[in-house]
This record gives sequence, structure tokens and C-alpha cells, in this order.
Amino acid sequence: MDEQKIKHLEILIKQALDEDIGIGDITTNSLIPETMERSATMVAKSAGIIAGLGVAEAVFRSLSPQISWNQLVNDGDKVEKGTILVEISGSYRALLSGERLALNFLQRMSGIATMTNLFVEQVKNYDVKILDTRKTVPGLRILDKYAIKAGGGENHRIGLYDMVLIKDNHIKVAGGIKNAVEQIRKQIPSGMKIEVETTTVAEVEEALNMNADVIMLDNMSNELMKRCVGIIDHRAKVEASGNMNLERVKEVAATGVDYISIGALTHSVTALDISMNIIIETF
Repeated sequence: MDEQKIKHLEILIKQALDEDIGIGDITTNSLIPETMERSATMVAKSAGIIAGLGVAEAVFRSLSPQISWNQLVNDGDKVEKGTILVEISGSYRALLSGERLALNFLQRMSGIATMTNLFVEQVKNYDVKILDTRKTVPGLRILDKYAIKAGGGENHRIGLYDMVLIKDNHIKVAGGIKNAVEQIRKQIPSGMKIEVETTTVAEVEEALNMNADVIMLDNMSNELMKRCVGIIDHRAKVEASGNMNLERVKEVAATGVDYISIGALTHSVTALDISMNIIIETF
């Protein structure tokens, strides 16, 4: 992560800890002496792709910088049920107080990576990339998008600031694709890409005439997408979007599109089941 993203992560973890611990972990602090140390393991309870180990580590280190963290797998690794992901040791209070938050991050991110990888595997025989969207949890976007990459996908624009995407409501207010592209080109930095959302052949042709860099085929049937890919004929990159699922994605890839964007990767993710087990020493 670059410096700006690291700073954002630090703020995010602080806010999450403030939300969860507040003035203190009443239960843990009442039961556990401040100097007591213990060890723990994080274990995958189902198979999947791991993402977010560094984030989980940062949670524990925010509570106790002296925590020992021994990763046995890396982000992006495929693991089976029962795989030990990491061995942790140090402050017992930090382990218990940070457990839920660390797991919340790790489970969500691993769930996103796992779902992304399922889509990537479905289209592995096609020259197409699986993209994410902006349908992320507010405040968690850098983590959601990191997890997409860990699963083998690619990031679309990060926000509204790093790429132009002219959608249906923009087109309406501008009075058409031609007007929208012309107005925007006068104001954006040279070299910034322009993507245009289209739903009909006529809109595709208009976007082509305006030399759009990327043309999104939104909520089209597979047959209409294939026709539009032929019309575009490599004069722009083509993104398919809308109603994507595992049953359909291979057929969409076969139409010849360059990208397939899937909001469900982040807005409907199922967390990967991971647990943390404290090792209680017996003598």
C-alpha cells in the first residue's frame, strides 16, 4: 500500500477499535491481568482464498505493538478447511479485545477474494478481466478492492476522481452522449480515459463516433453484446455490466468483451469462515 492508503487504514482501524472497545473491554479487563500473555492461531474453517492478513495484524499491533505474528500463508493463497493461517502470541488482553475486529476484516476480505476467484476461474480460458465496482461498504473501499486483486480480479476506477464514466443520468442531463463527451473533454486532464455506458446499438455507435476509450454494454442480452462487440471491432475496449452471475459469466466472456464488472463481488459477499483459537497451556 502507498503512504496515503496506509494512513487511511490506520484511521479506519482506530475508528473501528473506538466503536468496538470504547472506554475499554470491560469483560476482558476484569478477568485478564494486564501482564498475562498467551498464544493463538487463526484457522480457516472452510476452503477459500485468503486476503487481509496484514489488516488483521495491524489491528492487534494497534492494541499491543509487541505482538508476535507468524504468518503461515500469504494473501492470495488458496487454503483448505483446517489450514492454520497465522500463529500469534503476546498480550492476552490484546488477543481477546482485537479478535472480533481482526476476524471481521479478514473474513470479509477473504470472502471477497474467494468469490472473485470463482469468477476468474470460470473465464480463465478467455482473454477477459474480472472487474470490481464502486458497490463497496463506505469507508472500506481500499480493503474491498485489495481483496479483489488477491482473488485474481482487477480494480475498476477507485472513485469518482480517477476516471470518467458517463452513465445514463449524465447522458440525460447533457442531452446525449456526444454532448456529454464534448463537455467533459474540455475539462479533464489530457490522457484521462473516458468510458461511456450504453444500452442500445445506437448508443454504442454514438460512443464510438466520439472515440470513447471504453464502452460499457449495460444490462444487454448475450446476443446483443456479441453484436455490439462486432460493431466496436477493437476500436475501443468493451466492458460488460449488469446481472452477472457464475452461471452466465462464461457465456458473457465468449462474446469477446474485454472486461466484466461484477457488483456482487463486494455488495453481496459471504464472509469466509475463519476462527481464532486461544492456546491454553496445561501443566
